[in-house]
Amino acid sequence: NGSHVEQFILLGFPGTWHFRFSLVVVFALTYSLTVIGNASIIALVWTNSNLHTPMYFFLCNLSFLEIWYTTGVVPKAIGVMLGTSQTISFSVCIFQLFFLLSLGSTECFLLSVMAYDRYLAICYPLRYSSLMNSVLSARLAFSSWLGGFLAISLLAFLTSRLTFCGPDVINHFLCDIDSCLALSCSNTWPVELATFLVSIIVVVSSCVLTLVSYVYIISSILRIQSAHGRKKAFSTCSAHLSVVTIWYGSTMFLYVKPSAQNSLDLNKLVNTFNTVVTPLLNPFIYTLRNKEVKQAMGRAFWK
Repeated sequence: NGSHVEQFILLGFPGTWHFRFSLVVVFALTYSLTVIGNASIIALVWTNSNLHTPMYFFLCNLSFLEIWYTTGVVPKAIGVMLGTSQTISFSVCIFQLFFLLSLGSTECFLLSVMAYDRYLAICYPLRYSSLMNSVLSARLAFSSWLGGFLAISLLAFLTSRLTFCGPDVINHFLCDIDSCLALSCSNTWPVELATFLVSIIVVVSSCVLTLVSYVYIISSILRIQSAHGRKKAFSTCSAHLSVVTIWYGSTMFLYVKPSAQNSLDLNKLVNTFNTVVTPLLNPFIYTLRNKEVKQAMGRAFWK
C-alpha cells in the first residue's frame, strides 16, 4: 500500500482514568441497549404477521444496520479508553473506515426509501398495496445496501493509497477520513475531493429525495378535511421524520464540506453522537411514536 506506517495509535478521549472509565460504562450500556432494542424490533416484526408490510420491512433493515454500525465502533472504542487495545493496523483501519462509511451511506439510502414508502402510503392510499409490493420493497432495500457499499469503494481505495510517514497517533476512538487525512504526508486533495463528491451524491441527493417526498406528504395531509384524519396521517411518518432530522443533521456536518482537515475534536463529539447515540434512539423513537409497534409489543409482553 505504499505506507511507511504499519499501525496507528488511537487516543480516544483525554482525561483521567475515572473519566474514561465512566465513558466506558456509558458506551457499554448504550451499546447493550442499542443491540437489544434493535434486535427486539426485528423479532417483533418477524413474529407478528400484521407487521409484515413494506414499512416494517424497511424498519427491520434499518435496525439490522444500526446493530452492525454501532458494533463496528463501540467494542474497539471501549478497548481504546481502557488502554487495552489502542493500536490498530493500517489494513484494519481502512476496513473500519470502509465498513462504517458504507453503512452510513446505506442508512441515507434506506431513509430516503422509507420516505418514498410513506409518500406512496399517504398520497396514494388506495393503490399503495399494488405500488409498493414485496418485490419492489425487496429491490429497494437491496439497492440501498448495494449502493451504500459501492459508493464508498473508490473512496476507501484512494485512502488506502495515501502515504503515512508519521506521526502515527489518531486523535479519535475510530478511523475516519478526517483523521487519516490529517496524518498523511502525501497529497490529500484527491481524497478530499472524492469525499466531498461522494458526500454530495450520497447525503445531499438522498436528503433532497426525502425532502421532496415530505413536501408531497405534508401537502396531502393539509388537504385532509378532518383533524383526526390529519393527525392519523402524520402519525404514520412522524417517527421517520424524527430519525431523518437527527441523522442528516449530524452527517452533513461531518462530511459535506470542502476540506476535511479541521475541527477534529468537534468531529469526535459529533461522531460519538452519530455512531453511539443515534442507533440507540431509533428503536425508541419508532416504538414510542408508532401505535402498531406499541400494540404488538404489548401483546408480546402479555404472552
